[in-house]
Amino acid sequence: MAELLTDDQIDAALRDHLPEWKVVDNALVRSVEKSTFMDGIRLVATVAQLAESMNHHPDIDIRYRTITFKVTNHEAGGLTDDDLVLARHIDTAAG
Repeated sequence: MAELLTDDQIDAALRDHLPEWKVVDNALVRSVEKSTFMDGIRLVATVAQLAESMNHHPDIDIRYRTITFKVTNHEAGGLTDDDLVLARHIDTAAG
C-alpha cells in the first residue's frame, strides 16, 4: 500500500508545484474552465487516458465548461505521491 504524505509534504507540493490545487476532505481538488463544452470533454478524455495508464483514477465532475478533478488514494485513505503525480499530469493536460 502507498505511504500517506505528511501535512508538510502536501503543503510543500501545493506551494512549489501545484498552486492551482487545494486540499478538501483529504483530497486534492482543482477546477478548470475551458472555452467550450467540447474542450472540457476533450480534457476529460485526456485525463481519463492518463489515469488509466497509471491505474489511479480521479473523481471528475463536469458542469458545462467547468471540470472539477478530485484526486485521492481511496485505498490508503488520503494523499500519496501518486496523487501528486496525477495532479501534475492534469495540470499539463489542462494547459
